[in-house]
Amino acid sequence: MFDWLFRYANPARFLGLSGAVLPWLAAVTVLTIGTGLYLGFSTPPDYQQGRTVLIMFIHVPAASMATVVYLSMAVASLFSLVNRHILADVAARTAAPIGAVFTLLALATGSLWGKPMWGTWWEWDGRMTSTLVQFFLYLGYSALWNAIEDETKAARICAILALVGAVNIPIIKFSVDWWATLHQGESIVSGHVAPVFLGPLLTMMGGYFLLFLTLWLVRIRTMIVERRARNLMGAEA
Repeated sequence: MFDWLFRYANPARFLGLSGAVLPWLAAVTVLTIGTGLYLGFSTPPDYQQGRTVLIMFIHVPAASMATVVYLSMAVASLFSLVNRHILADVAARTAAPIGAVFTLLALATGSLWGKPMWGTWWEWDGRMTSTLVQFFLYLGYSALWNAIEDETKAARICAILALVGAVNIPIIKFSVDWWATLHQGESIVSGHVAPVFLGPLLTMMGGYFLLFLTLWLVRIRTMIVERRARNLMGAEA
């Protein structure tokens, strides 16, 4: 079932394929985010939020990607444990710092939005607290990788941590339904976002996803090259 994935995940094939795709992907990413920002900042003020609504175009995509990146990291960790694939641990490891930045951006912009709308920078409700836990999971995962010298052992332990931490994903998703909270529930699928804001918001979400893919490919390629360089230096020594 995953033969095609494993075939292109060969380091040499991956470098060739990603090298061809990366310039086009980066160009589409810049175009999409640029379009999203233009459309977003061209929208009229919201009748309740005023110009504060502009924060939504940064916050919502960042919050979504914070979870998407962790899910990607968890899936890569599962492949690392089950299939012992050569690039699975690299994919998981390189995704973590990107996810941490998205999560930090979501927390920061959420606080900026919360102060004028809720009257507080922070509230320990389910959504915000579980997102903060996710940020610490990213940091802990990266710190654990750097703390263990044996990369094989580090990959196994970190993969287990990533999979255990994935329990937090449904908590983030459904916390607004399970507990009383200041944070609003799901708004896009339910149609609670006005069309004038929905188009720019979806464009920005697509741009953030493309940005993640671009940065992920760059980091995976960099780590592959670094490992090859270390192996060559070790062989020469």
